[in-house]
Amino acid sequence: MSAAAAIHSVNHSATVTDLKSQRLKTDKPHAMGDNDSTPQMNGKGPQPIGSSTPTASLITGYVGFDTLPNQIFRKVTRSGFKFNVMVVGQSGLGKTTFLNSLFAGEIYGEDTRARLHQFHKTVVIEPHTVHLKEGKVTLELTLIDTPGYADSLDNLGCWKNIIEYVDEQLENFLNSEAQVNRDEICDNRVHSCLYFISPNSHCLRPLDVECMKQLHKKVNIIPLIAKADTLTPEECANLKQRISNDLKKHSIDVYEFPELYEEEDDKLTNESYKKRVPFAVCGSLDLTKRGEKPKRVRRYKWGTVEIDNLEHCDFLCVRAMLLSYHMQDLKDRTINKLYESYRKQKLSKATGDSRKNASFDSKNPIGILEEERKNHDLKFKKMEQDMQRLFDKKVQEKLKHIQDSENELKAKHEQIKKNLDEQTKDLEEKRRQFEKEKAAFEADRKSTMDDLKSNDQKKKDKKKGIF
Repeated sequence: MSAAAAIHSVNHSATVTDLKSQRLKTDKPHAMGDNDSTPQMNGKGPQPIGSSTPTASLITGYVGFDTLPNQIFRKVTRSGFKFNVMVVGQSGLGKTTFLNSLFAGEIYGEDTRARLHQFHKTVVIEPHTVHLKEGKVTLELTLIDTPGYADSLDNLGCWKNIIEYVDEQLENFLNSEAQVNRDEICDNRVHSCLYFISPNSHCLRPLDVECMKQLHKKVNIIPLIAKADTLTPEECANLKQRISNDLKKHSIDVYEFPELYEEEDDKLTNESYKKRVPFAVCGSLDLTKRGEKPKRVRRYKWGTVEIDNLEHCDFLCVRAMLLSYHMQDLKDRTINKLYESYRKQKLSKATGDSRKNASFDSKNPIGILEEERKNHDLKFKKMEQDMQRLFDKKVQEKLKHIQDSENELKAKHEQIKKNLDEQTKDLEEKRRQFEKEKAAFEADRKSTMDDLKSNDQKKKDKKKGIF
């Protein structure tokens, strides 16, 4: 709920209180002894729950449930509101200045701005939470910046960290809902994504198309043309038309602002603002005195640009549509459509049977958990059996491999033994042949020695005979 909506609720509650006091004056209960001690209704009293025919009569006496809006207003203003905004766009498009202008103050401190303006090789997700108060309404605002997006030479896959962050917040909330204690569930789901488009591009770049195609089913995208003061009115109108055509061509669902059914002036304003999507914006905190009220302007040599002037840019439209008219609708769409779609998809996958998804919504959560447990047990038993079969198969293969190795070794052993036996026989044969040759050699040698000795003896005897 925005500040404007809160003020509207205050006015409504004051009106309700006035009506209550008037009815108390005109419809005072009679004494207990009087015949008219019970407040008279128009024919019948309030229709009981479960009655077959609904009542069409008006209550003439004061009952008190017309203060329900006042009760809700007191409750929500006491607890405060939470709004999470993601800002996506390359550096130098004036995102920080725009946010400071949007919330009329320095949302980012010097340290935070210096850190965001550093060069990052990859996309870094930087959540920054501030607490704002306007009148009696407090707002916990979380700004999720994405420094490093589209700043590298190779930007392939630079949107993946953004998608992972959005999915992580949805997953965390889903897990928190499944816990037994749900008293303190922190809702960090992204309610809106302000996607800044460079004014220098003639249409949506392939990077913009791919990133928004990945995001549009998970977050409310609001496209913004940055630095609108660098475009002429004709260039701005042409760029808006080309961007709208590209969004339609690539089936990208950006957030469609709903109609208003309250006051006629707000309804007409809302309709006129809706026609200006995608919004061309610029920001500034530089105040200058123009007429009765100071205005925020951007100063140039050729003149000044008033950011609150609809003839100069659409900043006023964005602030009104985002904060005053449709902040609660952005949260409701995130909760009731985007998150529910994500939740159903995740839980449907958990069932493991796509044929049961059609009746998934009508099942009891306890029954679903029990069914999931049974399916898990069956799946585990089947997995265990498969693992046992695989183990047995591996064991048989190992045993067969060992047996084959053993047979191969035995065959090798037999072959080696056979070869050794053959070599032994050959050696024995050679040894016998050697012994035979040795014996023949010894005999021949002995005979030769005997002949030599006999010849020496004969020579000696001959010499003796001469002398």
